[in-house]
Amino acid sequence: MSALARRPSASPSPLVPGAPPGTAPGPGPRSPGLRERKKLRTRLAIRRAAYRLITEQGYEATTVEQIADAAQVSPSTVFRYFPAKEDIVVSDAYDSLLVAGLRSRPPDEDPLDSVRHALVGALAALIGREREEAVQRTRLMVEVPALRARMTEALAATTAELLAGTLAERAGRPVGDLGVRVFTAAVLGVLREVMLHWAAGGHREDPMELVDRSLAQLKGGLRI
Repeated sequence: MSALARRPSASPSPLVPGAPPGTAPGPGPRSPGLRERKKLRTRLAIRRAAYRLITEQGYEATTVEQIADAAQVSPSTVFRYFPAKEDIVVSDAYDSLLVAGLRSRPPDEDPLDSVRHALVGALAALIGREREEAVQRTRLMVEVPALRARMTEALAATTAELLAGTLAERAGRPVGDLGVRVFTAAVLGVLREVMLHWAAGGHREDPMELVDRSLAQLKGGLRI
């Protein structure tokens, strides 16, 4: 039996207030309105400007003021979307894709199999539409220590909390359960090392296959 096998519980889901664990999600999110679409366009313009400037002159030489000017926004607007320059590079849509993919898996599926499908699916979707950005982002994470540290921080905070909450919901456990936290940390450790390995190898390998293979190693008991 999996270490995260579901435990019967009547407590509400930590992510869906008032809904018991395992409850099917409600209707999908509404289509974004005009304001949301404008925000998405602004965010994308900032990121594209940043990547273009970084490609031309390097990460350290690129300032927030230059990025703002290239994106035709003010520096304060850049900081409203991204608290620090590092966040422009590190942030992406992976977390939301991962959680959506995990929630779509059968409730009785082995947790590690569910995570494997969700991770690979989210990565395939992200790279399929933003491959050049993903390549540049991971390359910079290898080359720039501040970005590597920010990625580790983001995985330990935002991504870990979202993943742990979703896993706890599916298993009928509290989000602070030690087994849930250890499981989450192991999975995100795999993801971090795969991304760094992919970049260090010149992005020649298939990142989805790397995730699949690495999680199989985790499931097999971390043999080397």
